Amino acid sequence: MDAISAAAPPPLSARKRALREFADRAATARDHWIAKNPYYHAEDWRYMRFLVPEGLKVLDLGCGTGDLLAALKPSLGVGVDLSPRMVAVAATKYPGLDFRVGDVEDPEFLATLPGPFDVIVLSDTIGSLDDCEATLAHLHLVATRETRLIVAYYSRMWEPIVRLAERLGLKMPTVAQNWLWTDDIAALLELADFQPIRREWRQLLPLRLFGLGPLVNRYLGTLPILRRASLRNYLVARPMRNITLGQPSATVVVPARNEQGNIEPLVRRLPRFCPDLEIVFVEGHSRDGTRGEIERVIAAHADRDIKLVVQEGVGKANAVHAGFDRARGAVLIILDADMSVPPEAVPKFYQALVSGRGNFINGTRLVYPMERQAMRFLNLLANHFFSLLFTWLLNQRFTDTLCGTKALTKAHYDAIARNRHFFGDFDPFGDFDLIFGATKLHLKVVEIPIRYAERSYGETQIDRFRHGALLFRMVAFAYLKLKAF
Repeated sequence: MDAISAAAPPPLSARKRALREFADRAATARDHWIAKNPYYHAEDWRYMRFLVPEGLKVLDLGCGTGDLLAALKPSLGVGVDLSPRMVAVAATKYPGLDFRVGDVEDPEFLATLPGPFDVIVLSDTIGSLDDCEATLAHLHLVATRETRLIVAYYSRMWEPIVRLAERLGLKMPTVAQNWLWTDDIAALLELADFQPIRREWRQLLPLRLFGLGPLVNRYLGTLPILRRASLRNYLVARPMRNITLGQPSATVVVPARNEQGNIEPLVRRLPRFCPDLEIVFVEGHSRDGTRGEIERVIAAHADRDIKLVVQEGVGKANAVHAGFDRARGAVLIILDADMSVPPEAVPKFYQALVSGRGNFINGTRLVYPMERQAMRFLNLLANHFFSLLFTWLLNQRFTDTLCGTKALTKAHYDAIARNRHFFGDFDPFGDFDLIFGATKLHLKVVEIPIRYAERSYGETQIDRFRHGALLFRMVAFAYLKLKAF
């Protein structure tokens, strides 16, 4: 729809009438104020583009004159604002988008929108709402379990500076806003059945200042503790209603290289945890007869759906990709053939996923005590160190990034694969390809502790020093892609 749509507005509170009158007066001057602070607005829109990939269905509530919605390049973009004049300016500037006059707190109005949407954006709008909790709850009307809600607001720590800038004519004046810290917004989201997935803080210095601002924001403003002093706060949340998946089919993908002695025990020990279960072994150039053993086990267990994929490339990541591409299950699970993660633990991963508790289920070996020779001491220290680094980089808690057992839906894996160009094909393990991709898609990560066992057959495929160096390269790569960009 390329024209302005108007809905009969419900009675407005005195505060809202004042907000609408103020916005109507400011509408024609909005571009002037943006031009006064171009770096701040450009950085805000740039980070929002990072959070919202192009080509999605986006609802922008409190869209103003439409600049943010246009910057996101949606396949369907709907902007809503209380101010008719703001909407008129937006419709003139961006005729290819759908702008509507309406009260975002009115559920009857929300129900008229062409949802559901992939992304719902409230950029500063939460500061103007009469009832934040009720408004957030109403957003379920235009959301599915896959929708992501992004709330952007300024840090109240900056309130004195913001007010001073307004008095000095350096910033567009505003009316009184709700006094909300990031933790307050997170609490309101949870009350409204939205679960915060990630938080980010940007723009420690919201001015270019001859290039100093970009340097400070890129390298200092992303550091722990310091980043909390930034001007802009962002929260990404997911709906928590109707999130269960039932009992979908599942595929357990087992990369197997030189694991002949583990094939039969793995099949015998793997529970039949769902009505339609497929096992896909991906054999990777073994020298010990693993391929022949897989073929024997397939014949011996004709009552189970077991398949063999012969790996064409090299490395675990390539094996995982080959297995996932061949898999027919709606749920995909990785289980290493060394059985250091017990096959009996796999149903926990399936249940955590289909119950909706998480979208990406990651095993962690670093909670329960492990068998004496299961992990060498230096490897243990490195795993703890990298878990801290990646928790900071990804804004989701990770206690173990290299546990091979993971679960996600086929639909989410396909989305990760489609967006693999963002990070590139750089990960020889396969763990970080999935972890980074899940983070970029704003999937909720849940960790499941497992009891890590010593190998009973074969030797580890991990070279601690060579692969440790690769991990440091991945940390640097992730820092540039996720933080210092």
